[in-house]
Amino acid sequence: MARLVSARPAARDADRAVRGADAPAPRRSRAAAVSILSNSLLIALKVAAGVVTGSIAILTEAIHSSIDLLASLVAFFSVRQAEKPADEGHPYGHEKVENLSAAVEGVLILVGAGVIFYESLRRLFDASPIENLGFGIAVLAFSGAVNLVVSTYLYRRAQEADSPALEGDAAHLRADAFTSVGVLGALVLVETTGVEQLDPAMALVVAGAIVVSGVRIVRRSSGDLVDETLPAAELAAVTGAVEGHTAREIAGFHKLRARRAGPRRYIDLHVQFRSGTSLERAHELAHELEERIGRSVRGADVLIHLEPDAVPRPSGRDAPTGPLSGG
Repeated sequence: MARLVSARPAARDADRAVRGADAPAPRRSRAAAVSILSNSLLIALKVAAGVVTGSIAILTEAIHSSIDLLASLVAFFSVRQAEKPADEGHPYGHEKVENLSAAVEGVLILVGAGVIFYESLRRLFDASPIENLGFGIAVLAFSGAVNLVVSTYLYRRAQEADSPALEGDAAHLRADAFTSVGVLGALVLVETTGVEQLDPAMALVVAGAIVVSGVRIVRRSSGDLVDETLPAAELAAVTGAVEGHTAREIAGFHKLRARRAGPRRYIDLHVQFRSGTSLERAHELAHELEERIGRSVRGADVLIHLEPDAVPRPSGRDAPTGPLSGG
């Protein structure tokens, strides 16, 4: 049968773009730039502290911050790319670049963890003397405080913009803040006990924490890249928005599908209308459903396929999501 969909006016599409994922774009770019600046400063301080003290744990922290800087650069350029509007070659926009960026950031984290594991194991069996610990402790305390403040700022901006790239960058810095605290504790123990093997041992613990963070980011971003469905809570919000409509003309709906690209959620479903419902009325109700879904799910781009109730409903995976009350 012919495929009928609810067509939205261009003006409304433009308004949705302004109110939706593109509205906080300048803030996303500024947040990524702040991360670049803070990482650059911390790398310089940690390298200096590592050279002065001879601490492998501090040097691994410098490596971690270097990877964070690379991830921040990836996030910055991906956010700017994702800000570009849809064009003829990219009719769905460029938001998925953010998901790709998050995946790259996760891989970079894992690469950095591998480097830290290798160097830490080497130093564990061939410990070198550690000196001037007071300077190293001061640098790590400052680094942990800066990363905690900047990561909190990035998390806030990521939530406002629903940005996977900024969320991944914030996760890097938060992990860096916690590992700085761990290394700080190890240096204090080395200072008080004189057991220099505690330094590379803590570096191994740091690497393990980094691996966990990297795997989590790769898993989440790869799910979006292969069009994994939305979380159950968001699907339930879509279902609730449709089932909550009281129009008697709506008989039910099925074939609900949803995926994410950056901050955008693409949602499509088939809505069945009772016999006698005019195309104009069905089209009007489809717009109302789109608006209800948009208020329930952030960044929703909704496509509704109109069907008469007389069409046999499929079984199995495409079975009706649910009949509606009202008739």
